[in-house]
Amino acid sequence: MRSRILLIEDDPGAGTALQKVIKAEGYEVDWVTRGEDALRRVAEQGYQLVVTDLKLPGLSGLELVRRFHASHPKLPLILMTAHGTTETAIEAMKFGAFEYLTKPFEVEELLSVVAEGVASSLKMSEPVPLGAQGSEVRGLVGRSRPMQVLYKEIGRAAATSATVLIRGATGTGKELVARAVYQHSDRSDRPFVAINCAAIPQSLLESELFGHERGAFTSAAVQRIGRFEQAQGGTLFLDEIGDLPLDTQVKLLRVLQEKAFHRVGGDRLLTADVRVIAATHRDLDAAIQQKDFREDLFYRLSVVTIRVPTLSERAEDIPELVKHFIQKYAPELDIASPSIQSEALEALSRHPWPGNVRELENVVRRSLLLARPLAVSAAHVRQALTTSSQTGAPAALPHAAYVQQLLDRAVNGELVDVYWRMVRELEIELFTQAMQRADGNQTKAARWLGITRLKLRERLAEWERS
Repeated sequence: MRSRILLIEDDPGAGTALQKVIKAEGYEVDWVTRGEDALRRVAEQGYQLVVTDLKLPGLSGLELVRRFHASHPKLPLILMTAHGTTETAIEAMKFGAFEYLTKPFEVEELLSVVAEGVASSLKMSEPVPLGAQGSEVRGLVGRSRPMQVLYKEIGRAAATSATVLIRGATGTGKELVARAVYQHSDRSDRPFVAINCAAIPQSLLESELFGHERGAFTSAAVQRIGRFEQAQGGTLFLDEIGDLPLDTQVKLLRVLQEKAFHRVGGDRLLTADVRVIAATHRDLDAAIQQKDFREDLFYRLSVVTIRVPTLSERAEDIPELVKHFIQKYAPELDIASPSIQSEALEALSRHPWPGNVRELENVVRRSLLLARPLAVSAAHVRQALTTSSQTGAPAALPHAAYVQQLLDRAVNGELVDVYWRMVRELEIELFTQAMQRADGNQTKAARWLGITRLKLRERLAEWERS
């Protein structure tokens, strides 16, 4: 089901253009011209995001933010504002706005913020069922003993307000666990804000977490609200906490101890009524020994610790997971009656799955793509697994090491097409991940890749035929 967005813009020309641009990304967009109409629409219908101009006839954008945050605190709201009203937009963010855009802005900037806002909304509103059956599109799937232990740990963590540290290998579903803890906690009616500490440059991470004052550094043209302020009263999920720089670790520790912080370049102490959930795939005990992670921060974060089992530890869940992913991707691939042969299911169950559930998901999707419209066979699974192991190599190894591995095989006479193999494997992985992140939206994926949608469609069709 497509995400629904409410646009509030009193200028007919701007409203028409914005509605058209956002609709082209695959969203449903309703457009109103007044804040009063927006309040009524949101009360009557469900939306994942609101995009509004700050200056409106009647009810102002600032008052609109106040009212929305009071009645729908989990609904992200993006403000569009002129340069002269930037300070007002910042005030609006203090009242709970998700982000603001200063006019004139680029279409790409708008679409990027819209995508972030919708993703944030889905994380708060899309339920994470525990022990979900294959009919569920999303959720923690599995009824094995390790998963039963995990569900109990989630329940215990949700019943407290303590910080939580989620530990587990890459691809095991740590973010789903974090969302489950949030959704079952007494803060489930407040915001859930997620940040990947490894995905943000170190120079920007502190500002992203705590915000900054105008003039705090060279590019700080305006004041900015950080993630702690955005999550006020709710939950902040710090993914890949093991990659947090040491100097930022010190400041995070202070926030956890004192429940207060300063924006970068600021001297005003701000309170932090935020529950922190952190996750990492790193061995933090080893990182502490190597002085890469602070021991005192570790103890502050791990008041409650949840360990997510690897897929090899719960191999009995694989058949249920396979059926789950088949039902998830069949509509996307336009397969009316998806099925899988018993030999294929057995082949999937025997595989060691170093990439855990994420790797299994990718292989099932590729198998469906290869088999379409037939039942998935063991041959399809073997081909998908071969592609997975090849395309997974660049992610598991530095590029130089992967190139050396391919060249070694060429020297030994095992390969004769190293160049084309390298290019094809990286391209398949790049396009596949882009499509997954875009939820199948080819226009969005093509824009991220910097190519035309026609080029993307041609390449996808070529791989289907190969």
